[in-house]
Amino acid sequence: MKIYIDGEFHGEHEAKISVFDHGLLYGDGIFEGIRFYNGRVRRLEAHMDRLWDSARALCLTIPLTKAEMVEALLETLRQNGLEDGYVRLIVTRGVGNLGLDPNRCERASVIIIASKISLYPEELYQKGLTIITCATRRVSFAAMPPAIKSLNYLNNIMAKIEANQAGAAEALMLNDTGHIAECTADNVFVVKKGRIFTPPVSAGSLRGITRGLVLEIADELEIPITEPELTRYDVFTADEVFLTGTAAEVVPVTMCDSRIIGEGVPGPVTLRVMKRFREIVRTTGTPFHAASKQEALAGAAR
Repeated sequence: MKIYIDGEFHGEHEAKISVFDHGLLYGDGIFEGIRFYNGRVRRLEAHMDRLWDSARALCLTIPLTKAEMVEALLETLRQNGLEDGYVRLIVTRGVGNLGLDPNRCERASVIIIASKISLYPEELYQKGLTIITCATRRVSFAAMPPAIKSLNYLNNIMAKIEANQAGAAEALMLNDTGHIAECTADNVFVVKKGRIFTPPVSAGSLRGITRGLVLEIADELEIPITEPELTRYDVFTADEVFLTGTAAEVVPVTMCDSRIIGEGVPGPVTLRVMKRFREIVRTTGTPFHAASKQEALAGAAR
């Protein structure tokens, strides 16, 4: 495995960062999880836009232009010889001192890792996940905007610990008003009487790239979709529930808090969305074996 760190490639065991990096010391940094399929990177432009938005919100200066970042990411994929997999693109505040002042960090650091990923076994895509509602609440929107995809995921990790202890695949996280925000790593969708509902981002959910694609798929398939506030009741009484995320893709849920969802199997709306999602990701995206750098950069804009 070849890992990109600040313009150079290193082997997996040689890749290192400073212990004074504020990404390590304070979780001060941002990241994007990006999927690539069949030699194409999915929604690369959208990921770059979200990365730069997160950086702006944190007053973090990314030391590359978007075009340079795209080329660094594509070259990382070429170096690793993968056709399908997952990219973790990280921008840390960089090396500073033991104080938390970000002004002590002279230059941000860029790390790009490409590897294989399988968040859930294939059988769960066929049978559906069992999830729970966790006691850990989503951090308040006023305290830490969830639109910032930061390196500090302790809130989500505490919720994931609850899921692990309960023997569940995922945990449903509520906000401080008791409405559904998201799961620990996925956005939530509910299906009722042929309509799809998903919490608004103002409820505390990430502006998921896969979430956005599902909104487009629903429009294409002429499935009504809205973004109201949702509660556990809406999940318990749903005909279908599914989750979305870059790593998870689109995955059905068939049980929540010991309640069977719908008929206890992935429902027809979920299966239609899953099918169309897989068609799209296999045939679109930015090619990273392009004949020229110009072709690759042009593909990122589509």
